[in-house]
Amino acid sequence: MKQLVGLSFIICSIPILLLLGNSVWNELEIISIHEKQLTEDIQLPVIENSLPAKMFDQNGVVFNEEYVEWREPIEFEDVPEIIKQIYILSEDKEFYNHLGFNLSAIARAVVVNSTSESIEQGGSTITQQLVRLRYLSTEKTYERKLMELFYAYKLEELYDKETIFEMYLNEMYFGNQVYGIGSAATYYFQKPLEQLSIAQMAFLAAIPNNPSLYNPIPHFDNTKARQERLIDTLAENKVISVEDALAYKQEKITLSIRSKIQQHPSYSTYVLEELKWLIAYQEGLDIKLKQAQGEVERKTILNTIESRYTEVLNSGIEIHTALDSAKQLEDEKKINSLLWLDGLQASAVVVDNKTREIVSLYAGKHYNQFDFNRAYQSTRQPGSSLKPLIVYAPLFEVTAYTPHSLISGGSMCIGNFCPQNYGGAVYGNVSISTAFKYSYNTSAVRLLNTIGIDTSFGFLERFNFTSLVNEDRSYAAALGGLTYGVSTLEMADAYSSFIDGNYQRIHSIREVTDLKGNVLYSWGAEQETIWSPHTVQYMRSLLSDVVNSGTGIGLYANSSYLGAKTGTTNDYKDFWIAGLTKEYTSAVWLGYDQPKSMQFLEDDQIHFKIFTIIMN
Repeated sequence: MKQLVGLSFIICSIPILLLLGNSVWNELEIISIHEKQLTEDIQLPVIENSLPAKMFDQNGVVFNEEYVEWREPIEFEDVPEIIKQIYILSEDKEFYNHLGFNLSAIARAVVVNSTSESIEQGGSTITQQLVRLRYLSTEKTYERKLMELFYAYKLEELYDKETIFEMYLNEMYFGNQVYGIGSAATYYFQKPLEQLSIAQMAFLAAIPNNPSLYNPIPHFDNTKARQERLIDTLAENKVISVEDALAYKQEKITLSIRSKIQQHPSYSTYVLEELKWLIAYQEGLDIKLKQAQGEVERKTILNTIESRYTEVLNSGIEIHTALDSAKQLEDEKKINSLLWLDGLQASAVVVDNKTREIVSLYAGKHYNQFDFNRAYQSTRQPGSSLKPLIVYAPLFEVTAYTPHSLISGGSMCIGNFCPQNYGGAVYGNVSISTAFKYSYNTSAVRLLNTIGIDTSFGFLERFNFTSLVNEDRSYAAALGGLTYGVSTLEMADAYSSFIDGNYQRIHSIREVTDLKGNVLYSWGAEQETIWSPHTVQYMRSLLSDVVNSGTGIGLYANSSYLGAKTGTTNDYKDFWIAGLTKEYTSAVWLGYDQPKSMQFLEDDQIHFKIFTIIMN
């Protein structure tokens, strides 16, 4: 009989719908003609946790959380009975008896609204509210209200009452990007729902009626007043005694807001970027990207990577990293103090030699999360700091040259390209060791010509330099002259090959796990041999000479070994240092975001001081 009444009401509503406009007619067609489509439209989606992606440092301490929405679904049987009673009594007393909508409630709403110029009451059931939350807009028009009836009726045909109620409890909005009663408990009180007192449960239940008006953070008194009305409703309906109601209303409510943990933004911002490429690496999307034919296919794959990244990030993962929190904090504090000039910036990356893990990362002065991260997003001309990678190590790898071999430091031209040494100096034959530690440009170009541009780039391209282009294959590359440049992260990455000749992409992420500890993603442990033992020996000797008696005099590290290469670009627009100790490999960049001359800072050696800080 109840279904017959409901169907009769819907049929009688059709003429009204026709009078209300074409948009309703279009939706009516979906209902009456495309029954299958409607059924698919209102399938109840599986609501999954949208918990923070927690980041842990190397000591297992959480230092950052990321989430857009706070969702922590709860099973219907785990919802305390008092919560169910509150919503049944305050929102929909006939919930277990109606077929999606309540005719008497609708009639009352029509009477009330007829005396007002706007729709004040909707007579909505829990099922109708769920329809609005999941499938329709919340605008208050008669067209939309009538559409709710059709969707609500269909929803009740497809699912039982408990399923609908559970969905409703998990879908309600509690303000501050919190969805669902279970999530609200952990967000506002930092306790599971079942551990809350009845007073606290009623307080939470007060919020969804109007999440702005009853947002307890700015409008605590409003929320408390509605909580007391809900408690009175429980007493009026004999769910609790009047005495208990009085006690519950007098109970002090103290919020314990769960705020995001947001520490070490330079590092955490990079971790999120690395996560994206870790997912791509493990799921083979990085290979597809390299093999993409045309820009359209490339964009499609990039969109797929972004989609998978978002999906994984919102699934409640734990990201275990190599961050040395104490070092990160100390490095940032000291580097910030050195950048006293307005607009002067720096970036630095420190890698643990044993593990090839990034233990510290500096992205810029007073960096805030998701700002422009200079450590990995900024590409600048590397100057002479690129010479070890593109000239000297390839030279030792493919020829019989040694650090004692002679090379001219005199003037030269190859076609129209005529490099000059610092200050225009001209030298005769010098040892490769001398040419390296004093960074003679003409010698470097001669050596690149000896081994060949293609051979040199063949080595360079085995690293993770992402901005190299065909136009870079010129003799200017011997001096770090590139079209787009390189990032600080990429320089530290490539220099790590001088630890022992092997290369493994440096990384911040050790592993990504689900909430049960199952490993979802991790970088492979495979290493590629780039340099032979004799090349490594030669290069470490040359890098050490730079510090002891060359352009790197003044650098210091409390280690049994220290080697580095400096780099200065044209007009002093970039200062670089890249090198390693027994424990760490690092790269440092100093400059302005909008490049300008820093010649007046040359004697201050700020980049030397930064390198010394991060290597100790």
